[in-house]
Amino acid sequence: MKTRPIASRRLKLRQLEILLAVADARSMAKAAARLAISQPGISRAIADMEHTLGVPLFDRSTQGVEPTQYGRALLRRGIAAFDEIDQGVKDVEFLADPTAGELRIGGGAGLSEEIILPVIHRLSHQYPRVVFQIAHHQGMTLFEQLRERNIEIGLLRASGLAREEDIAFEKLFEEPLVVVAGVDSPWSRRRNIKLLELVNERWTWPPPGSFFDTLVVDAFRAVGLTPPQPTVYTHAFSFRLSLAATGSFLAVVPAAIMTMPNKYPLIRVLPVELPTTHREVGIVTLKKRTLGPLAQKFIESVREIANPLAKDERFNRPRRNSSRAATREHQS
Repeated sequence: MKTRPIASRRLKLRQLEILLAVADARSMAKAAARLAISQPGISRAIADMEHTLGVPLFDRSTQGVEPTQYGRALLRRGIAAFDEIDQGVKDVEFLADPTAGELRIGGGAGLSEEIILPVIHRLSHQYPRVVFQIAHHQGMTLFEQLRERNIEIGLLRASGLAREEDIAFEKLFEEPLVVVAGVDSPWSRRRNIKLLELVNERWTWPPPGSFFDTLVVDAFRAVGLTPPQPTVYTHAFSFRLSLAATGSFLAVVPAAIMTMPNKYPLIRVLPVELPTTHREVGIVTLKKRTLGPLAQKFIESVREIANPLAKDERFNRPRRNSSRAATREHQS
């Protein structure tokens, strides 16, 4: 067994717990109340750590305390240390009783419906006492939740996001956006539709400035069309589907949502392509973080559910050349 460095032998877990509490509360007094110890005890513990390390961990002011760059560096490692201990306890509990445990997962509302929901449905039958915590986060917010150890696994549509050095991404499949309408809409009876024909319809998709909005706008422009102005902007895909079900709106949604049998009987996918909207869907985890057996089983189930989508030609078909697509659209 390796000998621990001198500093790590002097820093105790209780001191790290105090450090985390003070940083979170931004106050020695509030941290003392939270940990049920005296404020002098809190101050002494912080002072002892600063003496051991030879650097200030907090800046003090009348407004409270704020971690210094040294404090933030130690906090990052402290959070990771306590998370690993917590994961170790969960691993032992799960190995001792595989029917129990807890797993925290993050992902957007759409991916929660497409992938997380069926995985939980499967695992909850195998492990009836497992508790799943689902947090709706996307993009950089999802990365931060992983770094803060608030979630263990994330499901992400990664297009448009820069790769992060500390975040591992495993691609599951590519997913396009699709146009949907209600079963009573005249468009649902058509076998072939050009995007040009739909420009003057009433549309609903996510708000301007969102990555989703950019994809849809670029899809129209890719075939030489001026993008229409949606009648309703909303991030809530269930609201968009409800509007489409009335037969009066066309909605844009991720394709995988519509692959669930009998989930949306009042909705039909229209036979029209939205070019340039394919996005990578994958699992994100924090590098150098040990995943417990429950998290690993969750990921295995995600891969099994995603595998048919990865082989689906509708999802991974070759992308058209934008200039040729524009020519065909104008000629039609």
